[in-house]
Amino acid sequence: MKKRALFVCIANAARSQMAQGFARQLAPDRIEAFSAGSQPAGVVSAKAIEVMKEIGVDISGHHSKGFNDLPIKDFDYVVTMGCGDVCPFYPAKKKIDWPLADPKGMDLAGYRQSRDKIKKYMVDFLRDI
Repeated sequence: MKKRALFVCIANAARSQMAQGFARQLAPDRIEAFSAGSQPAGVVSAKAIEVMKEIGVDISGHHSKGFNDLPIKDFDYVVTMGCGDVCPFYPAKKKIDWPLADPKGMDLAGYRQSRDKIKKYMVDFLRDI
């Protein structure tokens, strides 16, 4: 049975979108991945889409959304992206925080650095579930 994971960042425009993309690429048979934000931007960052495309992960069809837009409300894991108290608690069997800076306003090199950190966290996460 697939585990359900919700990846959360404030705007649901970059970090959580990249995490969702990695989860779907690296463990499609083990995890059902979702993402949302406490203050959704309404669009996914073009830079996030570009740096993920560089490594073969397509998130161009993703949409920035809030918690009320999620099709389910029951998760095995909620993974926040370093936004601390700004992200509200969402019910889950386990809550994890990845200490990641928001790449908003950074150049492509900054987005690549965020992407690579997220991938490392994701590989470790998938090893532990």
